[in-house]
Amino acid sequence: MKCVVKAAVCLFFLLSFSILAAAQKAKASEIIPPASYQEPHLERSAALQALLNSAVGEVLASYPSGSFPEKDLAATLIDLRDPKSLAWADFRGEQPIYPASVVKMFYMASLERQLEDGKVKLTKEVDRGLKDMIVDSSNEATQYILDVITDTSSGAELPASAFAKWQYKRNRVNRFFAAMGYTNINANQKTFCEDAYGIEQQSRNYKGENRNMLTTNAVARLLAEIVLGRMNTPERTRTMMDLMHRDPTAQTTDQDDQAHGFTGRLLIDRKMTDAKLWSKAGWTTKSRHDAAYVETADGLKFVLVIFTENRGTDKAPIPTIAGKVIDALRKLP
Repeated sequence: MKCVVKAAVCLFFLLSFSILAAAQKAKASEIIPPASYQEPHLERSAALQALLNSAVGEVLASYPSGSFPEKDLAATLIDLRDPKSLAWADFRGEQPIYPASVVKMFYMASLERQLEDGKVKLTKEVDRGLKDMIVDSSNEATQYILDVITDTSSGAELPASAFAKWQYKRNRVNRFFAAMGYTNINANQKTFCEDAYGIEQQSRNYKGENRNMLTTNAVARLLAEIVLGRMNTPERTRTMMDLMHRDPTAQTTDQDDQAHGFTGRLLIDRKMTDAKLWSKAGWTTKSRHDAAYVETADGLKFVLVIFTENRGTDKAPIPTIAGKVIDALRKLP
């Protein structure tokens, strides 16, 4: 009898130790905000709201009646000229929208936190994947990077209990941003040129119910926080900014790339060769989005995020709204 009791006690402690070890390992793998992190104070500006509403309204009104409804556009503007007092405005900025490749910016920020904390090792392959994900917007690179930061991988569908564990790890990016106060977003899916299969489709709940969804407010906030160095160290901030830097003046055979086909098109058309652009675009057959940070020679510094839906081939709205925003910002005191 004593042997049975001893065996039971040993089993209990062994299981307890295993559970504790697993919990500690899971906690050690989490993506943690910087120790000094504080949510940014964003002050809604009536002046910015008026100019953004005007810019969006003029563009929507320029299309035949009813052909470009308000529900197909969202935008957020943040003025970064005073980093201590961030004025902002939005147009449907809290509406969750499928972000296409813009979500890769969230994966980049997550990976850089893991690298800084030593939870991921910067190998040549990780470095290559990060670059290709942001600079070339490679979906294959994104699939790899998301596996790295969440310790998951694609494959066959899993039974419910095993899938729940897999999905918990895949939600690591969501928990990271939730810890910093980001709301109303979902960033836990790979991007594909065609479609998801197996466990990736299982993760989407087969009907797209768990697809990536971002708001322009959340995207604008993240871009502003990267620009201001709030997400990481100066060195890693510089890395992220370098990856997002675009040169609209560079020669290209692809006039629809991230530097030339979105906000950059405005800088090209106006010959604003002295302006600087950092961005992450996203586009599909139905969606056309851009998250841009712009600095002009006359001192403007602003983040402008524009999502358009059901207009994947319409290249006009994003640069047109950006142009109207710049003109209006220049008139503000």
